[in-house]
Amino acid sequence: MARELAALVTETAFKELPKRTVDYAAMLIASTISSAALGTNIRSAQIIRDVIWERRGIQHASAWFEEGVKLSLVDAVRLNAVRSSAAASDDSDLPNIIHAGTPATTAALAVGEREGRSGEEILAAIVLGYEAAVRVGAAIAPGYKGIGFHGCVAAIFASTVASGRLLGLDAERMTHAISLAATTIAGLVRAADVSTAREHHDSMAAMLGVDAALAARHGYRADDRVFERPQGYFEVFGRASEAVGRAAVCEGFGESWAIVDTMAIKLVPGGHPFHAGAQAAAAAARKAGIPGEDISSIQVAAPGLTELDGPLHPTDLVQMAHSRAYFIAAGAADGEFSWPHASPEKIADPLIHRLIDRITVDTTPCELPERYRQGATVTIHAQDGRSGRATVYEPRGSGALGISWSDVDAKYRALVPLSGMGTDAVEASLAVIHRFAELPDVFPLTRIVAPDA
Repeated sequence: MARELAALVTETAFKELPKRTVDYAAMLIASTISSAALGTNIRSAQIIRDVIWERRGIQHASAWFEEGVKLSLVDAVRLNAVRSSAAASDDSDLPNIIHAGTPATTAALAVGEREGRSGEEILAAIVLGYEAAVRVGAAIAPGYKGIGFHGCVAAIFASTVASGRLLGLDAERMTHAISLAATTIAGLVRAADVSTAREHHDSMAAMLGVDAALAARHGYRADDRVFERPQGYFEVFGRASEAVGRAAVCEGFGESWAIVDTMAIKLVPGGHPFHAGAQAAAAAARKAGIPGEDISSIQVAAPGLTELDGPLHPTDLVQMAHSRAYFIAAGAADGEFSWPHASPEKIADPLIHRLIDRITVDTTPCELPERYRQGATVTIHAQDGRSGRATVYEPRGSGALGISWSDVDAKYRALVPLSGMGTDAVEASLAVIHRFAELPDVFPLTRIVAPDA
């Protein structure tokens, strides 16, 4: 399987990619940099920065939002990735909630910078890295979560393939890069759900994928049947058979693209499985004209949902990002859900916490369950008998619904200034990202987001 996948990802040319895939890859660059800007102020990302600063030396790639700073390739990727992931504002593959965009983007930009690759080459690397990660993730889903593994076990292939493409790996060396990645990564979903281990997982997936590609470039060899052997990747992570795993990863490659069909960019903070609940709650409250103070009860329904998952009353960003109840209550209270809802003030809002205690799960089977992709139906009741109901089948920012540049631009303008970048630099960098496919190299962007001293 590793050889078959390696051949597919090395032989697919930029010109074979649909325009929408590369448009979304450019949007993913803007989204990832936006998320990393927010993450610069989060303590977990600051700690990783301090660790990396202790071993500064070789200067290969830019550390975003650090004036005059270049780091070794793997350190630059890790720092940029941990910042993007720490903010819980990155991206998700909706069917399996694998965060493949951050490792694909951070690896592609850093390796592309070191290797002097063009905008086209970098965008193609992002598309194909994303595709590889989502396909491997589909091969082990849902088993990997059931036995306790985090989505980073699939996300690593995004950085492996993206960096391998830009390092010029042939199919033989890409085979061993992919095989090395398969035996390198692990992470526990329980730790990610309740602590800042989430961004550690994602940054390690980004960094270790690049490291695997670099080792393969130098001739490092691994077991090229690591996926399908007994006790191999498919069996260990997903309890999947060789036939099922191979089919999920390789069949129909190039007929559709995950970056368009299943990717969603976060247009509000927190976990993607809860965004649609916040949207539905806000829509139901607005439709019925029910202010938060008048809400007597809230019901939420979604296929397979039997209880409110995640922390019930979050007290910080990590808990908030994994609290379905918070999203629903906040949407109902304010008639919207946006970036300020990740602030300490909103997370502590007494009205939101009162409404959390009024949420129940409706376990009646949903109509058209096949239409729900991390979707939800929310019904709100007022004390005077009024009620409102709304269904959101999949959240805003979903590629299948269509991602607009205007939404991505708004996210960029809202978050990137939090890194300390001025308005002129924000607008200049965003303009560069819009024409990324035309760039001869990545330096027009890195000179803005990581200026020389």
